[in-house]
This record gives sequence, structure tokens and C-alpha cells, in this order.
Amino acid sequence: MTDRREFLKHSALFATLCATHEHGRVSQLLGAAPTVPTSPEFIVSDPGTTELMMAALDAAKSGGANFADVRIGRQRQNFVFTRERQIQNVVDTDTLGCGVRALVDGSWGFAATRQLTKDHVANAAKQAVAIAKANRIARDQPVVLAPAPAHANVTWKSAYTVDPFTISVEEKTNLLLAANAAAMKAVSVKYVSSSLFFVKEERNYANSDGSTIFQTVIRSAPRMQITAVSADFTDFQNRQNMMQPMGRGWEYVLDCRMTENAVKWGEEAAAKLKAKPVDVGRYDLVLHPSNLWLTIHESIGHPTELDRAMGYEANYAGTSFLAPPEKMLGKFKYGPTIMNIQGDRSQAGALSTIGYDDDGVKPEDFLIIKNGVFSDYQTTREQATWLKWWYDKHGAATRSHGCSYSQGWADVQFQRMPNVSLLPGTKEQGWDDLIAATDRGIAIIGDGSFSIDQQRYNAQFGGQLFYEIRGGKIVGMLKDVAYQIRTPEFWNSLDMLGGKKSYELGGAFNDGKGQPGQSNAVSHGSVPARFSQVNVINTGRKA
Repeated sequence: MTDRREFLKHSALFATLCATHEHGRVSQLLGAAPTVPTSPEFIVSDPGTTELMMAALDAAKSGGANFADVRIGRQRQNFVFTRERQIQNVVDTDTLGCGVRALVDGSWGFAATRQLTKDHVANAAKQAVAIAKANRIARDQPVVLAPAPAHANVTWKSAYTVDPFTISVEEKTNLLLAANAAAMKAVSVKYVSSSLFFVKEERNYANSDGSTIFQTVIRSAPRMQITAVSADFTDFQNRQNMMQPMGRGWEYVLDCRMTENAVKWGEEAAAKLKAKPVDVGRYDLVLHPSNLWLTIHESIGHPTELDRAMGYEANYAGTSFLAPPEKMLGKFKYGPTIMNIQGDRSQAGALSTIGYDDDGVKPEDFLIIKNGVFSDYQTTREQATWLKWWYDKHGAATRSHGCSYSQGWADVQFQRMPNVSLLPGTKEQGWDDLIAATDRGIAIIGDGSFSIDQQRYNAQFGGQLFYEIRGGKIVGMLKDVAYQIRTPEFWNSLDMLGGKKSYELGGAFNDGKGQPGQSNAVSHGSVPARFSQVNVINTGRKA
């Protein structure tokens, strides 16, 4: 009961500080114990935060840890939901605490606390050490970390201009309701729902190598679903997923011009009511980045996670057909020579972009697929050493690609997907050029439903808008389209790519992995691409 009362007392003080912006009174109000910053605009390199992290590291090292790191974080979320003329819900969450990881004789331990005092974070560190010692009995091989330089007292913030948490609920709901009203003007549109989802993370990290890192991350996801219903009520069609989530702020929501575009999106939903059912068969597919990002995510992003390939991970997305590494790296032909897939955490505005990962590593750009050949996996400091033989063979340093991530202070970090993107071709061409070069095909815009097996090998993908191509021209709209793939066959059918000017980001706001489950946000950049003779089915057909 004492801990509960202490938590409520500190929560009340924390809320007061956030409301009054009185960051300077933190130590005074909470006594001598140092605390994390609490003002709405993050204040980096706070002495109190650093002092707490050092207390945790000292306790871990005193307990016998060979390596330790600590994360003190605050995560705020804001959801706003509307439907037609109604505000359905407004939700705010706020979580704050400390997580400590300790490596003892090659085994990990982790513990966390929401009580931000020296005693509590030190106790969490001692618990992490004790858990690491207990875990030694179950390990198959000792953990060895790849070398990584220390980054002392560095700061980073994501590519946002306007913090969405400074925008009033009234302004957010007014924007959504105006967009709903505009969409309802389209003929046959009967239902509209819209939402805004924002995340702000204040991520503070320190490790026993000497790193102290302070980062602020903001992500934004505006969404609409517009439903058109036929006059005889025998059919309805949706238009959704028009706006991609981004690692940007309120300025991105305004850039989406939801109210201005809502009528057009509504008209597209209505047009789908009159679309022609697709004939099954093989077609050349011209895929827009808003569709292709999901195919990249499922058929390249997940199978190139090293823990899946090694059999250490199977939750949510299974293992991987790209195994074992010694038979795949440098040998497996994923696609044609024009195909290059980059992993990175550096693209401005992308969802997985960060200055430093949760191992304290500054991420690097790396080629997962180079000229069509599988060349590398996604790695952390622990995983990079598993591929030392490969890096030694090519004269490369054995180092992490910076893919360690935890969704919050109370969760242990592990390998998560970086931004995984299809790089542009050498010729400057775009969507219209690929359509003009296609004699018989289907152009697909937007992501839809999908299904993929647990090896990431056999899959089926839908979309939002489908257009029939004849003689290099769009001749009409189709519906009930889904394309089936076997991963290597599909990517080896790639025969045209857009240029740099046609590159766009798509992405997932909540991608799950692990047990207990965690989610991370990840972007996938792409250009329009054409795939030859892909099998298309009609999802509306009945037996």
C-alpha cells in the first residue's frame, strides 16, 4: 500500500508540473531525489536524469555486471476519434519510468521501476543483476557484444516542426469534423470515420561504456475511412489508408490537407461501386509506393531479421526462409540486378528513424539486398557477432546496424526492424511512365488486406484502388483484386523502377513482435515498380 500511495503522490505532482510548465521546481517538490524533465517541451541533458542513470549503472556494476545500460523514458499518446458529425472519443496516456538491463557472465537480466528515486533505480539494477545470474542456467551460448563507441552527452530530435501535444483538442476535432463533412458531400458516401494518433517519446539512455544519450521522438498518424453504399444497398466500398503515418508533427497533418482531399477520396470510394470485377489470370502489375511498402515489409523486412532466421524468434511473423545465414548471404538471388534494398534509421520523417538505438549505437545505412543478391541481416550489438565470419570474409567491421529497440521503459530492448526501403532506379521516370510502358496490366494504389505464411514465402496482397491498363493507358477501374506471390519469384519478376523523384514513404504505426509483445513503428520507402506476369485472383468470387 505504501508503494501505491507513493506512486499516486508522485503522479499528482508530475501532472501538476506538466500543467504549469514549472520544470525548475521538480527537485523542490519531490525532495532531494532527482527526476526526469516534465515540461511539455523536452529539456535534454537534465542533470537529475543523468544522476539517476548513473546510480543505476553504479549499482549494476557493483553487483557484478560486465555491461549495463539504463533507460529513463516518458511516453505520451493522444488519440482523437470522430464519425460523421460526432466526436467519439479522446484518449490521452502518459507513462514514465526506468528500465535497467545487466549482462553478467554472458547472460541478460532486466528489471524496471516507475519510482524515480536513487534507491528505486538502484534496486531495479540489483534485480536485473540477480535475474541475469539466474538466467545462466538456461543459456545456450554466452552473449558477446560487438564493439561500439561511446557517445557522451549527445542529443537528438526527430524531424518535427510543431509538437502536436501543444495543439488543442478543439483544433484537432474541428479538423476531423470538417474533413468528415467534406467527404459526405461525395455522391453515395454514407459513413465517414476519422482519427488522429500522436506519440511523443522522451528517451534517455546511458550505458557502462560511457554513453549518455537524450532523444525526443514524435510520430503522427492521421486516418480516414470513407464508405460509399450503392443505391440498392447491395454493395458498399471503402476508401481508407490514404495518408501514411510519419515521424513528423502537427505540420504533417496540415500538409495532408484532409478537408481539401476528402471529397476526392469520397468520390474514389463511390467509383469503386461501379468498378468491374477483375478476371483472374496473370498480369503485369504497376504498384504504387502506397501499396508496395506493405509487400516490402512482409516479404523482405521480416525475413531479414536475424533472430528470426536463426530460430530465436517466431512470434507474430514466424521465422524466415532466409536460413541458415551461411547458405543465404551472398548467394541467394532475391531479385534482378536493378533491385537494391536499404536498411536505415536515418531518413528524415521515417517512423524508425532515430539518432541512437537502444544499445547506444549510432545506426548506419546498409544494403540488405545489393544488385538483387541478399547481402545482410538486421542486427543489434549481440547479433552482429553471430555474423563475424561473414564480415571478416569481406573485410568489414563486426558492428551492429543499430536495430535495437524497446517500445518503452518497462520493456527489454531487442532487435526490431529499421526502415527497409526499395531504392530508386537509375532512370528518372515515374508512375505515369510505368503505366505508359505496360500493354496489359493492373495499377494498384494503397494497401489493403494481406496474408503471408510463417516463413514469409507465400503471400497474398490486396489494395485500395485498382485500374486496368491496356495499351499503356488506364481504361477503367477494377475491384476484388488480390495478387499472389512466392517471395523470390515475385521480386525476380521486377522489371521497371521509378526514379528518385517518385520515391515515397509508407509505413506501419504498430508492428508487433516478441513475447511479451511489443510494437514499433517502421517506414518503408519505395518508388513505383512494375512486376511481370503476377497471378491475380478475384476476392469477390463465390464457390
